[in-house]
Amino acid sequence: MNIYKIYLTEEEKEMLTSIIKKGRVRAKIYRQAMILLNCDDTNKIEKHVTNEMISKVLNVGMRTIDRVKKTFVEEGIDIVLEGRPRKRKYDKKMDGDAEAHLIALCCSEPPEGYSQWSLRLLSDKMVELNYVDSLSYETVRRVLKKRNKTMEKQRVGNST
Repeated sequence: MNIYKIYLTEEEKEMLTSIIKKGRVRAKIYRQAMILLNCDDTNKIEKHVTNEMISKVLNVGMRTIDRVKKTFVEEGIDIVLEGRPRKRKYDKKMDGDAEAHLIALCCSEPPEGYSQWSLRLLSDKMVELNYVDSLSYETVRRVLKKRNKTMEKQRVGNST
């Protein structure tokens, strides 16, 4: 296993110190800033702080300390504090036109033998009518929930 040594510049030390003193910061960022400051090897001549000591004081695992050190050395301080940028993009199944068709379908009469539309019936009917290729009932629920929220906002000012 590689042993990573941390050498912080003065700017990095000031940034990490300001994060710690700020008070209102996510716990993960605070913890990683503390790990980096305690692992700094630039002025460890007068005191020798080991990973075991840091682990006990900050109540984190040894593996966490090693992971933070490795990420700092290989990728930099920004990646340690903010994380890697997300690469996956999610495409929307339904655009505004398909949502309008869903709402119109929801307001229509349910199929014969049913007293009302269910989420699964709506999703199956949307696929059957070729508005979308495939559709989950959960997507139908989200669209209808979004519609209900907008309707509530419109009703707020009306007393009648």
